[in-house]
Amino acid sequence: MGKEYFSIKFENDNLIFLDQTKLPLEEKYVTSDDYERISEAIEKLEIRGAPLIGIAAAYALALSIKNASKEVLIEKFNLAFNRLHRTRPTAVNLFHALNEIKNVFEANKNSEDIYQIVLEKAKQFHQEDIDKCERIGFNGLAIFKKKSTVLTHCNTGKLATGGDGTAFSVIKKGFEKGLVEFVYADETRPLLQGLRLTSFELERNGIPFAIQSDSMAAVLMQQSKIDLVIAGADRIALNGDSANKIGTYNLAVLCNYHNIPFYIAAPTTTIDNKIATGSEIEIEIRNKKELLTINGIQVAPNHYETFSPAFDVTPSHLISGIITEDKIYTFPYNFIK
Repeated sequence: MGKEYFSIKFENDNLIFLDQTKLPLEEKYVTSDDYERISEAIEKLEIRGAPLIGIAAAYALALSIKNASKEVLIEKFNLAFNRLHRTRPTAVNLFHALNEIKNVFEANKNSEDIYQIVLEKAKQFHQEDIDKCERIGFNGLAIFKKKSTVLTHCNTGKLATGGDGTAFSVIKKGFEKGLVEFVYADETRPLLQGLRLTSFELERNGIPFAIQSDSMAAVLMQQSKIDLVIAGADRIALNGDSANKIGTYNLAVLCNYHNIPFYIAAPTTTIDNKIATGSEIEIEIRNKKELLTINGIQVAPNHYETFSPAFDVTPSHLISGIITEDKIYTFPYNFIK
């Protein structure tokens, strides 16, 4: 077990967050009360993970009016809202958080205590995610039929949420209950969230693990070394189609072929009740330099064209279950309305 760490906290009217681009080699915390700085942190993936993005945006929106006079209050709020709204297009939690804060702001904008009122809503939003993570982990215990070796993709722990995580919370609770024996974590190209972040969290929690490249998952399954796969989600359609970090769909297809259970773990706030299927999910395309460089080192010429979607969509029929804070939902998912 390593020393305690946190992804985000609010203290002394400032947001403090762990710069995840530096991990695992450097544990650097950033303190800011500037919504523009926090917006940039979300765009640059210093702050990442669908639930955590929503929490950070909620705090940033509150901070935007911390010292605002009545004359510029609405203007400042709207500027911050619009800026945060365009940071990341795929994760629905961002927009859910912004709209919740906006509703509170609109209802109380004439109050002398508007900043404190909005801030309390942001803190409530944060606490709700902590509670949801706990319940997701507890509900996920039901998927284990024996002591299991788990494969996971990207990062879904404390670095992606307000609490212990989504898929990671299931893994952590399973390990604590003696139901998880070992974890394989995909490195998660091109930004290596599995290699850099999930390994960091597995080590800090004392969970035995190994890292492999994304392309090695098939061999592990072929050799019967994987009992089940658990991943997170950034947006879930009403039919259960789930958008998650690029490479997740690969795993679902492999699991289907090898008859291995494939689960998604996410809070109900990740379910977008405005879209019927995954075809309606906007997929963010990342900058080509993320593919052509590694940790700032050029590994291919800049003139190479790239295809670099940040997410893919797993069709609902490939998902064994969606673990939420309420319950585990199973296919068909059209009852999620």
